[in-house]
Parts: sequence; C-alpha cells; structure tokens
Amino acid sequence: MQTWKVGILLFDEVEVLDFAGPFEVFAVTAFNRMQPDHHEPFQVTTISQTGQLITARNGLKVTPDYSLDTAPQYDLLVIPGGKGVRQELHNPILIEWIRNQYESVQWMTSVCTGALLLAKAGLLNGLQATTHWGSIEWLRTDYPEVHVVENVKYVDEDRIVTSAGISAGIHMALHMVSRLLGREVARDTARQMEYDIELPC
Repeated sequence: MQTWKVGILLFDEVEVLDFAGPFEVFAVTAFNRMQPDHHEPFQVTTISQTGQLITARNGLKVTPDYSLDTAPQYDLLVIPGGKGVRQELHNPILIEWIRNQYESVQWMTSVCTGALLLAKAGLLNGLQATTHWGSIEWLRTDYPEVHVVENVKYVDEDRIVTSAGISAGIHMALHMVSRLLGREVARDTARQMEYDIELPC
C-alpha cells in the first residue's frame, strides 16, 4: 500500500491546534486498524526554519524533526497559522521555501492564517481560498488576486487546499484522508479521534 510523507511547518507563535489537529488526523489514520497487518499510510514529521525548538502559542515548546535545509521531499505539506504569521510574512527565506516546495509536493494545504503565507508566496493568485473568519478581510485586502470564500471549513482547489480557523484544520485533514483513501477510512479516523464530522459524498 502507498505511503505519503506529510510535513507540517512550525514557527514561533504558531497556533497549537492549527498544526496539532492535522498532525493527529494523519498520524492516526490506518487501514485494518485492529489487525496485525494494519498499515499507516501517512508518515508525519515537522519542520522549522532552523530545526531548533520553537515556542507555539501560549508557551507550548516543540522540537521539530527537521530544518528547512534537512527536510525530506514531502508529498503533502501543511502550513498552519497563528500570531506568528505576522512575522513570517516578512521572512523571505521561509516564503521562498514555501514557493519552492510547491514545485515538488503533490498537495499544499493551509490552516487558518497559514493561507496568508501561501498568498504571500503567490500560490493563491487566481484561486479560491479561505482563512480564519477574523482574517478574511486581511486576506482579501492584501491579496486582491485571491478569490476569498467565507463561511466554509475548507476550499479544495486540487493541489492547494486552504481551511478556515484552528479546528477547521481537522476538517481539512479528514477531507484529504477521504480524498486519498476514501470516506470509510476517513470515517474510521474521525471515530478513532471521537470527532463528529459529516463527510461529503
């Protein structure tokens, strides 16, 4: 069975559930969960610019697996949001890395204000996208080439999937599980997490 490498970007003042929600979804997804030959289709690791410990929102400290320079080639990349996005929008090294990653990953996703980092990298021009409800006007005003969508949990534009704020990242990740592995696997993952969600047909 196929295995996909999932990378989750971290930076100081990243919103905790923005990255932890998708991490949990992808990490607990499994085929034949209760059988000895069960298969875990996603290998999930984290990245920060330097690979050194970061301090997320409200003081949570996390040590990433990789730096930008040592990270492997990913199939799916998650760009979370949070207060730290305001600083990272002025970080040309990170923005260029995100732009370059789009050339090699199969899917680029964002949670909350992570969409602004994708927009800054020019990846959302001409596409529909969403973000946290409190940052909708920020995305619309600063990036007029993005078609901003409100009142949705996520927007799927094939290779790029953006999601609304914080817990919406769980919806986005379950949607990706459903897309890649089918609704039954996604439902099993949600049940394992005891997370109530209606998956589209």
